Amino acid sequence: VILGNGPSGICLSYLLSGYTPYFKRDSLHPHPILQRKLEEAPDVSILDQDLEYLSEGLEGRSHSPVALLFDTLQRPDTDFGGTAESVLTWWHETNRAVPHLVLGRNAPGGAWHSIEGSMVTLSRGEWMGLPDLPFKDWLKQKRRGLRNNRATAEDIAQYYQHYVMKKGLQKNFRCGTVVTSVRKVSAESISNHAQKDLQENSDSLWNFNEKSMEVFQVDGFFKTVKGDKEPFSIYAENVVLATGTYDSPTWLGVKGENLSYVHHHQSALEEAVKNNNIGIMSDPVLIVGAGLTAADAILFAHHCNIPVIHVFRRRVSDPGLIFNQLPKMMYPEYHKVHQMMKEQSAACTGPYECYVSLPEHHVLSFGKDKKCIFQDKNGYQKAYKISMALVLTGSNPNLSFLPNNGIDLAMDSDQPVNPKRNPIDVDPFTYECTQEKGLYALGPLAGDNFVRFVQGGALAVASSLLKKANKNPP
Repeated sequence: VILGNGPSGICLSYLLSGYTPYFKRDSLHPHPILQRKLEEAPDVSILDQDLEYLSEGLEGRSHSPVALLFDTLQRPDTDFGGTAESVLTWWHETNRAVPHLVLGRNAPGGAWHSIEGSMVTLSRGEWMGLPDLPFKDWLKQKRRGLRNNRATAEDIAQYYQHYVMKKGLQKNFRCGTVVTSVRKVSAESISNHAQKDLQENSDSLWNFNEKSMEVFQVDGFFKTVKGDKEPFSIYAENVVLATGTYDSPTWLGVKGENLSYVHHHQSALEEAVKNNNIGIMSDPVLIVGAGLTAADAILFAHHCNIPVIHVFRRRVSDPGLIFNQLPKMMYPEYHKVHQMMKEQSAACTGPYECYVSLPEHHVLSFGKDKKCIFQDKNGYQKAYKISMALVLTGSNPNLSFLPNNGIDLAMDSDQPVNPKRNPIDVDPFTYECTQEKGLYALGPLAGDNFVRFVQGGALAVASSLLKKANKNPP
């Protein structure tokens, strides 16, 4: 059972549906050592090969060796601006399919359906694509081009839905489901009735002969068209966590943060503008945070001529700031925000009206009278009257369906799971949780935060599950 139907879940479903990657004969990979390794076993699927051996020595923009491997097989020289074809060829071998279900709250595509449709992605459009259906080919069919090599969130959400249909995966997808609990139970404790059901639907994967065997019980409910909730229980030998990180925004934890004018989603600003609750003459909107979501909110406010006070903890020149890591040419709009952050601090007024930046400040409290108090690094305090506040400082995954919120699975088991600071601890070549066999984690939960790199994790999980299902691999 795969929990989450975003890019990670879709890609894994594709690989578990019998779609099998082989090295394309006569193709030449720009990495000579990898080319030599691929030529050693051209008739053996990549899924059946030793992923550790193949990925050894690869370097790139991900810490995961398997993510780098799958990425470079699909887009051999993309980091150097090249457009070399994939060195993989895909065969549909239905006898290799592993029975699975993909459970998701929304349509296939996951959080991409919750993002403002016209937002442009950070990654280049071709990096958003899934195996064997290039994103730009799909866009061409829509007679659209990529703006500055990047795509809109709406395009991507539609592409993921199209991918599921085109590859015939929809029979494995259950949308409108909410999972409330995942826990291990012994096979004995499942009622005989359920066991019999499982054996009738069985495949080589279900092996209930061992009395001691444990399986996962996945409980939840299914939202019907009428809005009713129908409960379900599913038993599975393996469960894959691919629920992403978009669930619950981070709170600052300061006084007054629960007041009605303080929001934690960018959409609140768009709503307020649409309903004419704020405009050019309003008190400023406070935006807290120095990531791309905060930048998107600033650009939106700037576009609507709405005054902004921008508060963030870091120095503008901090190398950890995302803006200092993005090439200017490719991201002109984010470069503009960064420039405003530098030039428009409260100490000096710059060319952009309606925007003030307060670097190295933090919020102390929100008042009922919409007065907000900040403190700078020297302990000095300032108060500003604002119309609304947007706290956009990142988000955390919601793993409330796991025992102890999944904290025991994390790298540091004293802290909550966080994609950047404390991901789930997984084996780098199978993505199986080190603390819980049979449980796997993919995507942001395992520390892979870009669509381009989540696919290697799916390859690792599929490879591991196929090895479990097939006791005699080639």
